[in-house]
Amino acid sequence: MHAASPLRAPFARTFAVSLLLAGVTGVLSHSAVAQPALPEESAQGETLSPEASPPKEGAYLSDWYNQDLTLIGSKDISFGPQPADDIYLEYEYFGRKGPFELYGYVDIPKIFNIGNSHDKGVWDHGSPVFMEHEPRISIDYLAGRSLAIGPFKEWYVAFDWIYDHGSRKENRANTLYSGFGTDIDTHSRVNLSANLYGRYQWENYGASNEYSWDGYRAQLKYIVPIDTFSNGASLTYIGFTNFDFGSDLHKDNPARTANATVATNVLLYSFTHLRFTLVGRYFHNGGNWEDGSELNFGDGNFRARSNGWGYYAGIGYQF
Repeated sequence: MHAASPLRAPFARTFAVSLLLAGVTGVLSHSAVAQPALPEESAQGETLSPEASPPKEGAYLSDWYNQDLTLIGSKDISFGPQPADDIYLEYEYFGRKGPFELYGYVDIPKIFNIGNSHDKGVWDHGSPVFMEHEPRISIDYLAGRSLAIGPFKEWYVAFDWIYDHGSRKENRANTLYSGFGTDIDTHSRVNLSANLYGRYQWENYGASNEYSWDGYRAQLKYIVPIDTFSNGASLTYIGFTNFDFGSDLHKDNPARTANATVATNVLLYSFTHLRFTLVGRYFHNGGNWEDGSELNFGDGNFRARSNGWGYYAGIGYQF
């Protein structure tokens, strides 16, 4: 989950609606919370919240490339069949330069070795790094003209690369989503963008869809500025929904599903540098696992919990 800031003019309009979060991160970017390496676990990292206000002149190292460090605590995160709790550190970047709209984050899972029994990280043979990068390239910019059609005001070639290094190949995930995106004019304070991707899966924790094209992702992102305050702070709602569909995982394993949905809701309270984030994220078939399925990963039988709410809280510094 993550929090990022769309850029200053003239890029604030398009950047604010297109960046997004994806695990928990940025302010909870991200990312994605690192999950324990489970058999056939799906990579589903996503950041939590790009910030919707442009940076203040002179307050940052760059007027277009922005960065932040955030400490994030998470609970009941269901990207696998066993919800994980974690405290992790995240580096996030975001910005737009010419046709390139950049957003991404890098997480160090379980940085203080704090988490539940299903959570593994950098110090206990889990993943030392989890990352997600979501670049988009403006087709309008490259064409040198507006390609707007009705409310669709700018078009992009869009990518989303998610990588979980894992402690060994069986605990590793490497996923590339690629497709097209657009910014949508709502004629309101709501900034809206959408992406449609196809998924190519390399490693995926040993799942049956490794090294193949498998399924699609429809993504909707929305940002609503709520208020600014006399102390210089601003309050922003940031949300995004990922709907994954068309996977073949369920054909070889009845505990897996063809579809999965994750809906993320972020409240970002930010000053010039300091930022606070609260996130509620709803999972349905999280990680393409069938809720209630009986599983056994070597420690006894249990029932999958892949539906329900997970939560994040973060405190970060933007520079």
